[in-house]
Amino acid sequence: MPPTDETRRFTALSAVLTGFDPATLEATGLTEVYRAVAAERLGADRYARLVHEPRQPDDTMGGELRETARAVTYLWYTGSWPGTPPVTVSPHAYAEGLVWKAAGLRAPATSPQGYGSWAGAPARSGPGDQVEGSGR
Repeated sequence: MPPTDETRRFTALSAVLTGFDPATLEATGLTEVYRAVAAERLGADRYARLVHEPRQPDDTMGGELRETARAVTYLWYTGSWPGTPPVTVSPHAYAEGLVWKAAGLRAPATSPQGYGSWAGAPARSGPGDQVEGSGR
């Protein structure tokens, strides 16, 4: 299903909020899911203000809009909507959390590694995976 203008707008905003490019966000397969979660949790008015705000989110945002932007960022990094307790969107959302990509790791218990896999250093990808003096 091709992305809608609303999904493209949400993805562009999410790229600004998370620091990850739109292609990386789209590769998670969660852009439309997260857009729907944000729209539902925030309500139509707050969601529209965040997504259609004419300027980029920054420290000068009002308190409610800043909290809204933080909630969307939290969603992308953890796969959960913030709250007490946070609400995990799905196991796939947890596995695709940007926190793992930022750390260059895979989410624990999300991909089969095989017997004894814990004995060696984890396979890493992304920034920081080159360890000085490791010979890799």
